[in-house]
Amino acid sequence: MAQAYFSIQIRQVAGYLKFSDLSINYRAMLMNTRYLGNARLKVSALGLGCMGFTQSYPPYISDDEAIKVIRLAFEMGVTLFDTAEVYGPCTNELLLGKALAPFRDDVVIATKFGFDLSQGNDADGPNGRAIGLSSRPESIRKAVEGSLQRLGTDHIDLYYQHRVDPAVPIEDVAGTLGDLITEGKVIHWGLSEASEETIRRAHAVQPLAAVQSEYSMWYRQPEEKILPALRELGIGFVPFSPLGKAILTGRFDAKATFDASDFRSQIARFSPDNLRQNLQLVDYLKLLAVKKNSPPAQIALSWLLAQYDGIVPIPGTKQIGRLKENLASTDVELTTDELADIRNTLNRLDIVGERYPESQEKLTQK
Repeated sequence: MAQAYFSIQIRQVAGYLKFSDLSINYRAMLMNTRYLGNARLKVSALGLGCMGFTQSYPPYISDDEAIKVIRLAFEMGVTLFDTAEVYGPCTNELLLGKALAPFRDDVVIATKFGFDLSQGNDADGPNGRAIGLSSRPESIRKAVEGSLQRLGTDHIDLYYQHRVDPAVPIEDVAGTLGDLITEGKVIHWGLSEASEETIRRAHAVQPLAAVQSEYSMWYRQPEEKILPALRELGIGFVPFSPLGKAILTGRFDAKATFDASDFRSQIARFSPDNLRQNLQLVDYLKLLAVKKNSPPAQIALSWLLAQYDGIVPIPGTKQIGRLKENLASTDVELTTDELADIRNTLNRLDIVGERYPESQEKLTQK
């Protein structure tokens, strides 16, 4: 009771003061924190995925507006910010480095390496995405230097291999990251969209702090092998697209269409026929939202947080209203019975269509 009362008092204080007037200690009290695995990397319970500021989901906002959103996220307690060399490419890191410069030492910056930007994209136009991979030691070292420069920092807190390179043994990648950690250029490392076998092999050489993969009510494949392995090994899990590329916010209906510049236009799950069936999940989520008096996105994020205490979702948004809504999900509690009902319902619902275009799905491991 005393702890709850203290929390209320802190929130009341925040109501009278600007977040920028609060010390870092007070900011931390306004957002729950978690640890990523045995690495004990302390971060906010929700991070901010920053890709959408420069890629995949137009319309984009100006850099000045994006910086305001990023800094507000920090003022509201977010300490984990996720970017990648390939986003833009490179422009996303530049934006994030500028936004976080005033409080660099108080946040965890996660970025990624592993795409060979010299090999071009899988399609022309705004949705063209890199398809070439390179995780040779020399490529990793070149990538880390570029990221450090763009981010305006001397170290990367969490450095992911963005996609596993089949041409380079994962043990060699882990060894290179171990050297970078020894040199102080990288503090922790992780993998993205890697298989259970690759995770185990990498972790045996240089312990992983986190694994990043898509995971949500909309895409649950990590539950089969990845999540059990992460629990066993003591590795954190950072789900991207935790709101199913915005489908779980409830903003789309059966009439929704997506411009060619929007990445969702290339995803089979969002095609008109598939979307009509997949909206059954959204309809169920909306019913839960009414029952809990919370927006659908908060239910979806709260459900994710309940799956594993080492989970830290990174929803992305360009809108301040959505940011505040997402962060408030840490205050939504789902009972044991509610979680059981959600799981039973999800098991009955069929989500149809692939979650990536074929060229991108080929780059992931199962």
